[in-house]
Amino acid sequence: MVKRLLMNLLLTLIWVALTGEFTFINFSFGFILSFFILWLMARSSEERRYFDRLPKMISFFFFFLKELIKANLQVAYDVITPKFYMEPGIVKIPLDAKTDLEITLLANLISLTPGTLCLDVSDDKKVMYVHGMYIRDKEQFIAGIKTGFEKKLLEILR
Repeated sequence: MVKRLLMNLLLTLIWVALTGEFTFINFSFGFILSFFILWLMARSSEERRYFDRLPKMISFFFFFLKELIKANLQVAYDVITPKFYMEPGIVKIPLDAKTDLEITLLANLISLTPGTLCLDVSDDKKVMYVHGMYIRDKEQFIAGIKTGFEKKLLEILR
């Protein structure tokens, strides 16, 4: 997969150099064009994994960016208003992630989002303990992490 990404970036840079326009739009067009060319050249299912994962990675990036902005605004609003809207708590979240990489990435993504912090993972790696500042509904909080972060992350990694 890394090899395909590097080939895609190399073809994109060649496109930008040949056209002579070093703009974001031209870079984006070159990336999409080289992605399509590499997709046409891929033969086996192993070679096509990159073409399934890259759109999911881009989608996950924008999903995480949206969640990050939303959490920042929520915490900032709580800080600048005189009344606190926090309902903190520690929640036990069952994990579908199995490998150390999957669990580490999930824990870091949760901790990067303001208002949430991964505290611990059980020894058998089946449960993660997360502290949240705004836990109005425990089940909804768990579902948000399971369907939002964990499911999307595992789609990319597996």
